[in-house]
Amino acid sequence: MVKSLDDAERIVILSGAGLSTAAGIPDFRGPEGLWTRDPYAELVSTLSWYLRDEDVRKAAWRRRADPAAWAARPTRAHRAIVDLEREGRLRAIVTQNTDGLHQLAGSSPELVHEVHGSMRTWRCEMCGRTGPMEEMVDRVRAGEEDPRCPFCGGITRATVILFEEVLDPAVLEASVAAVEDCDAIVAVGTTLGVYPVAGLFPLALEHGALGVIANASETAFDDEADEVVRGRLDDTLPALLGTPDVQ
Repeated sequence: MVKSLDDAERIVILSGAGLSTAAGIPDFRGPEGLWTRDPYAELVSTLSWYLRDEDVRKAAWRRRADPAAWAARPTRAHRAIVDLEREGRLRAIVTQNTDGLHQLAGSSPELVHEVHGSMRTWRCEMCGRTGPMEEMVDRVRAGEEDPRCPFCGGITRATVILFEEVLDPAVLEASVAAVEDCDAIVAVGTTLGVYPVAGLFPLALEHGALGVIANASETAFDDEADEVVRGRLDDTLPALLGTPDVQ
């Protein structure tokens, strides 16, 4: 087991909503979260409601087409993770976030495992075709309230995992493999309370990895971590990863 993060060569970043809120994306369950302020918003994220209720789909597409949803940009913390990859010390990023900001910051897509899917692509529920979300957003902004699949006319949606759906087993398997192979795991912006992702942190410890937590508030595994860092991620994460000069 490595004794400090400076010595680690195969680091897994486990990222959560705190990294996104720092970029200007509201969370779901917090005091100012989307579901807290608007309980109807949770229906948009429930598969059965989405498939059977046209009004729910229209509400979902209005949210996706809102310019504010696309205004967020990667933070200094995101770029510190990119620098870690450039140094050859990043094993993988396992993220609960669906915003695609890791890739937008410059992280290699093959290293980013999006456990809860992505808001940046669409999929047809009938034929399975997919494409970039910008295609559908442009149609909504042009006046289509519930854009259908251009290939078969089926219901379209974001490739975000909804309630009542199972997680992608391939993404989970890749995440577990990375965690079992890492020599350090850094949980960033997550309270480690949502499973199965939260279970990856203790799994890494069981396999001998150094465990580090960088979060603004307490987490479920603070007592088991080798190091816990509080504060703004834009300040703490670059210093923690050894990339304090990143802009």
